[in-house]
Amino acid sequence: MGAIDLAEMAAGLPEAWSSRRLGLVGAACVKVLRMDELPVEEEIHGAAEALLVLDGRLELEAGGMSVSVRAGELFMVEAGIAHAVRPGSRGTLVIVELPEE
Repeated sequence: MGAIDLAEMAAGLPEAWSSRRLGLVGAACVKVLRMDELPVEEEIHGAAEALLVLDGRLELEAGGMSVSVRAGELFMVEAGIAHAVRPGSRGTLVIVELPEE
């Protein structure tokens, strides 16, 4: 497999917040998606997940705290922590997570 243009991959997705699985690293799934300013409902996962903003900004509510994650920054959501995307998030996001069983 060759290099993947993540921005191009995200731009080609049919809708925002619809991720595309790029592959596995061990048991972890690597996905890319496009953010579109709209909020996303709160969720909780049984395992930690990594959120890497490639461009734009992720506005997040995590564990009762408001967090802005800028381009080039990585935010780790611990297992069992409620988190939701706040309005204003935009750009390209890479998620690394264990698949839910």
